[in-house]
Amino acid sequence: MKYRSVSDIIGPIMIGPSSSHTAGAARIGANARSLFGKQPSHVKIIFYGSFAKTYKGHGTDVAIIAGLLGCDTFDPRIVEAYELAKEHNLQIEIIESEMHAPHPNTARIEMTDGTSNLEVVGISIGGGVIEIIEINGFPLKISGESPTLIIIHEERYGAIASVATMLANNQINIGHMEVSRKERGKEALMVIEVDQRIDNQLIEDLSKLDHVITITKMGV
Repeated sequence: MKYRSVSDIIGPIMIGPSSSHTAGAARIGANARSLFGKQPSHVKIIFYGSFAKTYKGHGTDVAIIAGLLGCDTFDPRIVEAYELAKEHNLQIEIIESEMHAPHPNTARIEMTDGTSNLEVVGISIGGGVIEIIEINGFPLKISGESPTLIIIHEERYGAIASVATMLANNQINIGHMEVSRKERGKEALMVIEVDQRIDNQLIEDLSKLDHVITITKMGV
């Protein structure tokens, strides 16, 4: 097995009891919040597989809720997540699903603030490491460990080139890129992992491209 960092061996700094079910869950929640870009007012969390069977004992529910409220894996407020949710007027709905999922530790998070909606599917693969594998029905695979752009756009000629050109003009190097679509000529998804920090001005400039529908970022 190839380890990417010391945390892959000793695990994350965390509030227990489980790196997969607690720390990983907190990171799924935090990344979902980052993708939504603001505080949701209502969240539906659907647990699958091992998450559905053991979430109460391992604190998976409080971890995801705490992550959605901006808490890191080591934040002692994780255990008070339900109380924090009430303070922030965040309504929580938990569902235990018996349906098959791509990984035993899978959570689907549906968020809304009354005007915007976002659906994120995340998996916890061990040692606090996670992957986001679906956004609004688009399949993808991102960890959030590198600065990452997630762009939903009109699927048409030149869309990818215009984004890549703007990144190049800002001296941003693309480390990895995925593109997917549900239907030809409709909406598509670009996921771009880069080597440099992404500032808010670049996000604003990219959002002004006429084919871009929504744009968010994950990572540093």
